[in-house]
Amino acid sequence: MHLVLVSSLVPVDNPASGFDIANRAVLDGLLALGHRVSVVGFLQPRHRPAPGCEMHLLGELEVTNAKVGRLQKLSWLAAAFLNRTSVSSAKMLGVSAGRVQLILDGLAPFDGVVLNSVQLPAAFAQIFRPYPSIYVAHNVEADSALENAERAKGAIERFLFRREASYLERYEQQLAQNAVALWTFAEADRLGFGRSVSDRAFVLPLVTGWDAPVFPQTERQHDLGLIGTWSWRPNRLGLDWFLDQVVPHLPKDMSISIAGQLDGTPVVSHPGIRFVGRVPDARAFVAASAVVPLVSRGGTGVQLKSIETFELGMPSVATQASLRGIETIPENCAPTDDPREFGRLLVEKVGRARAGLSQRLDGAVFHQAQKARMMQVMRDVLPALAANGASAEERLQVRPRLKIHGGGRS
Repeated sequence: MHLVLVSSLVPVDNPASGFDIANRAVLDGLLALGHRVSVVGFLQPRHRPAPGCEMHLLGELEVTNAKVGRLQKLSWLAAAFLNRTSVSSAKMLGVSAGRVQLILDGLAPFDGVVLNSVQLPAAFAQIFRPYPSIYVAHNVEADSALENAERAKGAIERFLFRREASYLERYEQQLAQNAVALWTFAEADRLGFGRSVSDRAFVLPLVTGWDAPVFPQTERQHDLGLIGTWSWRPNRLGLDWFLDQVVPHLPKDMSISIAGQLDGTPVVSHPGIRFVGRVPDARAFVAASAVVPLVSRGGTGVQLKSIETFELGMPSVATQASLRGIETIPENCAPTDDPREFGRLLVEKVGRARAGLSQRLDGAVFHQAQKARMMQVMRDVLPALAANGASAEERLQVRPRLKIHGGGRS
């Protein structure tokens, strides 16, 4: 099959963020099944496109709010209001609808499009609607935006998050209704787009890399290691819960290293906590921990840091939210949402590590099981895409009249 993968950010050769890791897993799975994949989307600055496929770049674009200035954020907000769309889709409108259509025309014939997350597909909904599609929902984005609204610090921020949620809900429903099938990364998300589409929604297990990760040869440097993009609000909610609710139950001699991008360093009293910022090798950082706390408390979708922890075979204590989308939980992971019990389990596992028991498992077993299930879901779903495909000539004949901006007003 010839598939067109449409993504706000194209898969890259060295994925680091959760979004990039999921993008690359979807691409690698399609390529491993022998399909031809053409990719359309933006490239994030300082990244290189993933090899093995045809890349059709719309330009370079930094979409992370924490990495741009106030002027750029205001520009996105103005574009969202002017085009009556979400801020996430307004970021895509630096390219014209005509250019997107021209790229698709040049790629024809193809069997269908894989619409990766909501941002770019919603920005140019009228372009992609005539083609048979699979919608890949990384999260239920509208639910995440509503969750952010509930925790907003002021009335303006609350209004903006609610506005975003309203647009996202409409776009996600449209993409789901129009799709031949949906791929989500967690069971809760599979049911998050309504009963009318749940029978064609499938959970797609993920891996953080196509090859099983090699466990880094490093000495233990801290008792607990937490790593994440803490500038992303759902992740920050988990970190704040850990610092506020769990850390008070930990002994003062426990060493706790927290790596990753932060918007404002939290004030903490525990003497063993160190904020180390971005680290050159995330896996080496995780491997240098005795135990990994997995602390997600909000958001939707799968927690890729949990998958990476399990692929490395590391012992962990995890909240239930950290285990979304993971069918088989490793034996060395202890799940609980109670902060006191969370702390007790951490103390117990760290004590064993200090006594010389690594508690590590063979993570390759988990990795192989995840990959096998992912490829089976793809094998089961892709024939339906081909069966619903029209010929290239038919698609060109029903091509809609273009608007200047996509903006979701279709």
